[in-house]
Amino acid sequence: MAAGDGCETAAPGPAAPEGTARIGLTAAATELLRLLRKEHGPLMFHQSGGCCDGSAPMCYPAGEFRTGSSDVLLARLGVEGVREPVDFWMSADQFARWQHTHLTVDVVPGRGSGFSLEAPEGVRFLIRSRLFTEEERAGLSG
Repeated sequence: MAAGDGCETAAPGPAAPEGTARIGLTAAATELLRLLRKEHGPLMFHQSGGCCDGSAPMCYPAGEFRTGSSDVLLARLGVEGVREPVDFWMSADQFARWQHTHLTVDVVPGRGSGFSLEAPEGVRFLIRSRLFTEEERAGLSG
């Protein structure tokens, strides 16, 4: 996203080479991740693409959600004030549908029904998306 839009861009992960980030964080998401890191230690995201809250990004203590060959590591998110990156995983099926979009992790009021760490805070993570520009697409691998 463009500078000044309230979005921090994630460090490129294996699925996005230098120059094009697949995921960004809003200031609210960054602040919440700092809080959750203090309370729970290192963190990770997984987005399954299931129905209802299954299509929302779920935040877990790092390693608590088991990933496998049906998951794609989209990014290792660098979060200001957090020592280690926050890995963002997505099911391969979901990635096949969203591979042409830039994702922004945001926070909104309301409690989701999943097991995500932010639920007791009265908020939930969600994904905002937009199609990549021609320039951004050119910077992506296959």
